[in-house]
Amino acid sequence: MIGIGLLGYGYWGPNLARCFGEHADCRLTVVHDRDPAMRTRAERRHLGTRIAATAAEVFEDPAVDAVAIATPVSTHWELGLGALQAGKHVLIEKPIAASEREASALVDAAARAGRILMVDHTFVYTPAVQKIRELVDAGALGALHYYDSVRVNLGLFQSDVNVLWDLAVHDLAILGHIFDESPISITAQTGRHLPGRPESMALVTLAYPSGAVAHVNVNWLAPVKVRQTLLGGSKKMLVYNDLEPSEKIKVYDRGAHVIGDRAQSDALRVGYRTGDMWAPHLPSTEPLRNLVDHFVDCIRTGRRPRTDGQVGREIVGLLEAAECSAREGGLPVSLGIERLAS
Repeated sequence: MIGIGLLGYGYWGPNLARCFGEHADCRLTVVHDRDPAMRTRAERRHLGTRIAATAAEVFEDPAVDAVAIATPVSTHWELGLGALQAGKHVLIEKPIAASEREASALVDAAARAGRILMVDHTFVYTPAVQKIRELVDAGALGALHYYDSVRVNLGLFQSDVNVLWDLAVHDLAILGHIFDESPISITAQTGRHLPGRPESMALVTLAYPSGAVAHVNVNWLAPVKVRQTLLGGSKKMLVYNDLEPSEKIKVYDRGAHVIGDRAQSDALRVGYRTGDMWAPHLPSTEPLRNLVDHFVDCIRTGRRPRTDGQVGREIVGLLEAAECSAREGGLPVSLGIERLAS
């Protein structure tokens, strides 16, 4: 039985507590939150689970094998490092840290300790995204041409991170999972609409070596909630709507191609293909439960997590590059190996 220590019982912590508490191979051993009211709430909900007044109590508990961190981003580095140095496996809520430097320190600490370091990029573990990856691997969509995502809603406004770190981080994780290549440049434009609050909207574009383009539109100040992604390939196109109760993915046998002699550009015409649409069956498993299952399996087997610390570090690097582009008025930022290693 794997003993779990949970740090943070605010917005996301109760979901982690539920999934770990209901897992057959885990025991929710101890919960800590800085807020006494949150500690009281956890005590009432999880009878038999110890409530700790400090994070140090969690790190020092010999019954704790792994620590799940669901606290503000600014605390991820310090708490993650403390848990790893105490010999615990670590699961950290996205993003892994507030900077690429901090993320690198966590990756190095996990390697030295020989412990699992995993980031809670929950969307990667959704049945829909897993199916998209399966379709891409099977060549069903052909060569990927573009990824176009809209992820907007009214709130929740954050105080410690802007909309890039809150919402765009999901698309960066999905892109890293379904694309077989890394982006070579990124551009971003952002807007701040409420005094005293971080940037509330952003438009991000990533360019890939193959010529594929990814565009991400995120916004906390939209009148409706939209979670829709278009994925275009040379063979088929796909629509992923995460708000659909069923048929979250629809695959369209539609596209365009050039007709005529390519050597005579004036004679070329564009032909269009309009075929059937089909919606693949998706299992109804909860993404967070899939993530917790994967974390537990990695602890037991030593297998590298799908969203390990290195993946988390790369995503934070992209977020920092996007912010750099936004500060420069949307100028492209190169994503060479040299920049990521700096």
